[in-house]
Amino acid sequence: MSRASFLILSVLVFCGAAYIRTNVDAHNNDVAVKKAGPVNFVRVSTLNPAYLELDNGALFIPVGINICWPRFVSSEDSVMNKMEYYLDQLGKNGGNFTRIWLSAPAFEVEHEKAGSYDETIARRIDRLVAIAKRNGIRIKFCLENFRALTNLPPMFAGSVPFDKPIYDKSGGGGLSSMKDFFTTARGKDLYLKRVEFLAKRYADEPTVFGWELWNEMNSVRIEDKKILEDWTSEMLGEVKRRVPKQLVMQSLGSYDTETATEWYRNYSVMPGNQIAQVHRYLDPGAKLEVSKGAMDKLAYDAVRTLKDWDLKKPVLLSEVGAVQAHHAGPSELYPKDSAGMMLHDYLYAAFFAGAAGPGQSWHWDYYIDKHHLWYQLARFNKAIRGLDPRTEDFKPFVKEENGLTVYGLQGKKTVLLWCRDQANTWEKELGQGIKPTRLSGLSVTLPFKVKVAKVSFYDPWKDKEMVLKNGNTIALPDFQRSGIVRLSVKH
Repeated sequence: MSRASFLILSVLVFCGAAYIRTNVDAHNNDVAVKKAGPVNFVRVSTLNPAYLELDNGALFIPVGINICWPRFVSSEDSVMNKMEYYLDQLGKNGGNFTRIWLSAPAFEVEHEKAGSYDETIARRIDRLVAIAKRNGIRIKFCLENFRALTNLPPMFAGSVPFDKPIYDKSGGGGLSSMKDFFTTARGKDLYLKRVEFLAKRYADEPTVFGWELWNEMNSVRIEDKKILEDWTSEMLGEVKRRVPKQLVMQSLGSYDTETATEWYRNYSVMPGNQIAQVHRYLDPGAKLEVSKGAMDKLAYDAVRTLKDWDLKKPVLLSEVGAVQAHHAGPSELYPKDSAGMMLHDYLYAAFFAGAAGPGQSWHWDYYIDKHHLWYQLARFNKAIRGLDPRTEDFKPFVKEENGLTVYGLQGKKTVLLWCRDQANTWEKELGQGIKPTRLSGLSVTLPFKVKVAKVSFYDPWKDKEMVLKNGNTIALPDFQRSGIVRLSVKH
């Protein structure tokens, strides 16, 4: 081999290796990452602030569910065995993200006395982080959830307390009301000292995605909502200073009333709130009609409402699921949804509405694990495989055609369509036991003209892909419930 040929071959090998490494790095759940654990922090994308990326520039789409605490167990071994099982299942099925409540009894370091932190529980959290790291999963830590100082025990079996008696005067904490907690130096100091204890352990840990100040801030029992807004604005900055490499954010309760719109707008636009999060549940007791209807529409609407405020930041549907009226407990629909049709709907609806990731389910145990629905996350990953929404700069659209609701994302190189059968609803399939119809002979037409290079179809219910005939009108293969069309666009 000549020296020139050797040099050319060396360059080609190097470039090929670089190409492979770049694509491996960009994949959210690369095997190498799972072995070594995350080494890069997650940030708001510098290419497109609607999405997330790693600090090495690789795309990060948070695919996962809430696994906030282990229900019905308390001993060290049982807590860790259950959490390890959940995180292993999540990781094996392509998940790379979860949310953990540090205020749940299993992970609460401040439980005996205000300002006193339990190293034994802290080491339990260390173990949890290690398990997540092994599975290539980022954790969003939720810092607090209490709504009153006293007299709010768990609402139902397997839930957690919503009070913090050790902060009350009667418990030695020195506070007389929730207002004291949010407005006095004593109350703020209690919050920030706990943050500092945790930050010393995890502020330099890339496995930690970020920190959520409070679970559903607007559910706190205090009349003056401006107090809560001012506190959130201040604490977003204070917490960020303590964890500068990680994201900080806030959350509000289920967006199921008109009055929640003002709450959501005010919190979403806060500059220090790095991710605009929205919670929404299918709730027969909700005041908003959309929250009582089709799961795909309620999830899509929640994200689009926030996106329409032009926030210039990522939006996530960070809690979603189905409940009994007025959140009295998990939905009676769950035992019937062994196929995971509701999970499927809010996974895709959120992403197709322009969220930075799929919808993130609540009820990890009553629903996801009970029916072994973890595979739905892997199917979602397969449906969007190879896409980079940052550079595509997707523009969402919706159209109805041939009995389908077609949710679309129009990008620079790709058009993606999620075709959802309008006749297949949770009312029919789960409420009335009507099985989904096999759809045949349908087509969809793009509402705009593009030069199509390739068309493919993915059936997430059968995990099958196929190539279709090119064109702006696409003849669909037979399918049930839904399918995803991908068009590669010529320029």
